[in-house]
Amino acid sequence: MDPSSSDVKATLGDLDRGSFTALLSKLIGEARHVQNNPPDLIPQEDRIVKHVLDSLLPVSTATGGGPLVLNHVGYHPDRGNLIVEYPGAEPGRILSFVGMHMDVVTANPSDWEFDPFSLSIDGDKLRGRGTTDCLGHVALVTELMKRLGETKPKLKSTVVAVFIASEENSSIPGVGVDALVKDGLLNKLKEGPLFWIDTADKQPCIGTGGMIPWKLKATGKLFHSGLAHKAINPLELAMEALKEIQTRFYNDFPPHPKEQVYGFATPSTMKPTQWSYPGGGINQIPAECIISGDVRLTPFYSVTDVVKNLQEYVDDINVNLEKLDSRGPVSKYVLPDENLRGRLSISFDEPMSGVACDLNSRGYHVLCKATQEVVGHVKPYSITGSLPLIRELQDEGFDVQTAGYGLMATYHAKNEYCLFSDMSQGYRVFVSVISQLED
Repeated sequence: MDPSSSDVKATLGDLDRGSFTALLSKLIGEARHVQNNPPDLIPQEDRIVKHVLDSLLPVSTATGGGPLVLNHVGYHPDRGNLIVEYPGAEPGRILSFVGMHMDVVTANPSDWEFDPFSLSIDGDKLRGRGTTDCLGHVALVTELMKRLGETKPKLKSTVVAVFIASEENSSIPGVGVDALVKDGLLNKLKEGPLFWIDTADKQPCIGTGGMIPWKLKATGKLFHSGLAHKAINPLELAMEALKEIQTRFYNDFPPHPKEQVYGFATPSTMKPTQWSYPGGGINQIPAECIISGDVRLTPFYSVTDVVKNLQEYVDDINVNLEKLDSRGPVSKYVLPDENLRGRLSISFDEPMSGVACDLNSRGYHVLCKATQEVVGHVKPYSITGSLPLIRELQDEGFDVQTAGYGLMATYHAKNEYCLFSDMSQGYRVFVSVISQLED
């Protein structure tokens, strides 16, 4: 007889606080060595893999002690990924928990109120770098897989967990999930929902933004500020050009109707965040300046289209400099007598695409039902913050849903912590998802 969903829940029970915090304590103890900020700090994710393996090997086929199939896959020295599989009875039925990454952002102990690199416990608070993002989730999903290995429920579906390297920085490619996908190691996960476990606040995150970092350089003509008619002022050129570029951007990429459906807090934005120029006296109009910023793009628009359009705006302004607004009677961007024209150029760093999860998929429905059941309410949300990698998975044909049980308020922040009660609810959500997918 097939186990009912209540049997699966009874078998898998609740998150064991002692076991979870003991494992988390070992992981946070490695946080110093998994900070990801090349070239200075290159994480050694295998230090985390070792502790996860210590937990899971006793209930694995590797030792003969249990059913878990473990595959430690590395592409760079000391930087492994770990795929853990609990086999179900029916081929083609599968669900996966992916995205629990074993690297962390940097932490400076002198800025923190407690040691970022060791776990400290303050009532419900579990404190340290990685507790929310994402070593807390590594420990959580390890505990789930360990419980499956120990209790051996008869499931129709195979349950897979993929612990990944190199999520926090993409400057060294071919280390983490991108390499696993390329090698076909995740192909069979396309047959069922894939839950990316690296967000926060216990609710389904159904939309993220794309990100395009840009640099706009304006070149003018340096001259004494008392003879402004003989200069081309790059600061004025950059300001007026940026205003024109932004106007065209918001015209071409206005708020999209689907943003309401997904609950995005903001539409797409294109704005400056940094300004630089080579320096000089207050009485000197400089020769050049650079304005940098980013585009945050809701996933209903294409990153490629935006890059193409921004380049076209700049090309068009360069050709029509005479038509660009200027500031005052002697402000101009062309000096015909000297055969000089101001000049704009735009360049881009590596862009990233946003994702809109499929709201009609089985994965989304079971995640919402599980959240309602465990947390007491379900309120999916979307942000134009960016998550790397998941759009590529969706484009490859995966049903990607995202969730997480840390705290958005402490994400990448000083004094990072998570709550055991939230992680415990996360465990029950996962159990509910597994049991629903048995029906």
